[in-house]
Amino acid sequence: MSKQAAVDVSCCPPLAERRLPTEAAAALSPAFKALGDPVRLQLMSMIASAEGGEICVCDLTPAFDLTGPTISHHLRTLRAAGLVDAERRGTWVYYRARPAILRQLAALLTVPQGR
Repeated sequence: MSKQAAVDVSCCPPLAERRLPTEAAAALSPAFKALGDPVRLQLMSMIASAEGGEICVCDLTPAFDLTGPTISHHLRTLRAAGLVDAERRGTWVYYRARPAILRQLAALLTVPQGR
């Protein structure tokens, strides 16, 4: 899986306003697909809300009743979708959310008041 390029949020009005362009749909769909798994959604929440903006895999793994390789697979999926960045420091890997893609996804799902 290759890392997806982020789409400029200015290109994509909310779904409730106008049809999403084909290119934007193709670029953003891997992120939505990655978040469609409950474990990955929880991991994304833990990463995005981490104090200091990043979290060690050593703090993520114990939060789940899953093996280390399974957690690694889910984290790789989040990385491949462009939702998180990772940095190895010694034996540990630290993850941080990519705010731009999260803003793009949020903007796409915005529903105007009164609808």
